Amino acid sequence: MKSHFRWVVIGLIAIATVINYIDRNALAVMWPEIAADIGATKEDYAALVTVFMVFYAIGQFAFGKLFDAIGVRLGFALSIGVWSISIALHAVANSVTSFAIFRAMLGISEAGAWPGAVKANAEWFPPSERAFAQGIFNAGASIGAIISAPLIAFLYLALDWKGTFILIGALGFLWLLPWLIIYRAGPKQQAMADAAARVLDNPTAAAQATETPAAPVYVPNVRQLLGHRQSWGVILSRFFLDPVWWLFVSWLPIYLAETFGFDIKQIGIFAWVPFVGAAIGSLGGGWLSGQLIKSGRSVNMARKLSITVGGAIMAPCLIAAPFMTEPTAAVLVIAGVLFGFQIAIGNIQTLPGDLFDGRSVGSLAGVSGMAAVAGVLITTWLVPAMTKVSFGPVFLLVAALVPLSLISVWFVTGRIAPVEPKLSVSKDS
Repeated sequence: MKSHFRWVVIGLIAIATVINYIDRNALAVMWPEIAADIGATKEDYAALVTVFMVFYAIGQFAFGKLFDAIGVRLGFALSIGVWSISIALHAVANSVTSFAIFRAMLGISEAGAWPGAVKANAEWFPPSERAFAQGIFNAGASIGAIISAPLIAFLYLALDWKGTFILIGALGFLWLLPWLIIYRAGPKQQAMADAAARVLDNPTAAAQATETPAAPVYVPNVRQLLGHRQSWGVILSRFFLDPVWWLFVSWLPIYLAETFGFDIKQIGIFAWVPFVGAAIGSLGGGWLSGQLIKSGRSVNMARKLSITVGGAIMAPCLIAAPFMTEPTAAVLVIAGVLFGFQIAIGNIQTLPGDLFDGRSVGSLAGVSGMAAVAGVLITTWLVPAMTKVSFGPVFLLVAALVPLSLISVWFVTGRIAPVEPKLSVSKDS
């Protein structure tokens, strides 16, 4: 246990992400019945997705700063505590307006999981393990999506939608107990942390370990972060790529209902399948990047090659998806989309830790998360208008975004390596 404590940390965070996705997906799975009860439409659902994503964007930035200020332990406790209360309150909603209020609360609080995980990853793992650790975290999102459809369908049939929201709200508080007991401090203070986790590849930590003076470490604030092209490469890659994931997280149950006439029980049977591909891609992308580094490839080339492999799988599957006329074939092709997506996104999400010191990682992860939400909002607004006949046009739209994300990584980010501060030029020079 002692030498592997960092894996316990990322494992607990992955479990939190499972709960995160069960909570956020519950509305989509039960929407046909909820909509009938409150007299809502598909446009109302799109509005609720928009509300969630707007506040999710705010939460990405706010929690990114907050995690840098108060640390991983308290940051996660605050995030999951608030989102668990928020999802439980869905049980008392009786209109689109009241659902919107609780979706806003859920969005701002659930957003904390992502900058928090990226920060924990940068603090606890060296570059050769970082993508795989991120893959474990992202696999939690995929497992949550796998579990959520059949679980929510089962709970709905047993408890109705109000009872389901209350029960899943309790899951987060159950998670808090081991988190607060086990995670006492960061890697430098944590008595159970191993030497690799304490020292990592951080010059300051390494210097402390050898009792030699440390060179100053560059810890940029948000304004300074935005002055580097590397930051903009991360931001743009998330802006273009995240709509692929959220298209299926937010709309897959409705796609199955409208395209194949599924009810909640049938959605529960089919909607989990694509996320198996996502879970495999999460771990596979991290493994691939780590193996490339261990075989002698630079972090720069390992990350870029892995991201490109993900894009090369994702785009053709998105193009093929509209031509699937049988539900089994459709969900298998979408599984290919999400497999490729997770290979790419797991490596993109490690880039803040590859580029900057851990004390700035949460901020960059939060800003890039905000950009991701902006991209998602655009596609969300387009879905109702573009799906009057079928979901085909939306699938082709997000397929076109994949190469734009790859361009951002290769040509805007440039070389993936620790960023040096910009030297100010004096007036006399």
